[in-house]
Amino acid sequence: MKKFLARAAREEAEHLAWTEHRLSELGGRKSLLGPVWYAGSFALGVASGLLGDRWNLGFLAETERQVERHLDDHLRRLPTADLRSRAVLEQMKNDEASHAVAAEHEGAPELVAPLRFAMRLTSKLMTVGALWV
Repeated sequence: MKKFLARAAREEAEHLAWTEHRLSELGGRKSLLGPVWYAGSFALGVASGLLGDRWNLGFLAETERQVERHLDDHLRRLPTADLRSRAVLEQMKNDEASHAVAAEHEGAPELVAPLRFAMRLTSKLMTVGALWV
């Protein structure tokens, strides 16, 4: 599991670097709320880690599935001619799906519906907030 988590962490760092690079190319900027998202992610990681490896994997799998759906939404809205952004998002989506499958393979339980809903709601608040700040 340690190797899996280390690989996933490297890929997530790559995703951040790709996104920052592509935003720069397009003349955009990162959200100023980034530190808040990092703190929240860290807190969720600590909380799920305290519940044990199995539940930590459950949170990871659900997070990756939600990110995968979020990336699908971006791909649907992205102009078909923007091949560079599409390539970045497609690779990120594939990586996220692979992380979820690996977590499930390692024994991740499915989270209860109210918890999945709370995670989706939080994600929605984060994405809307990032658009404005």
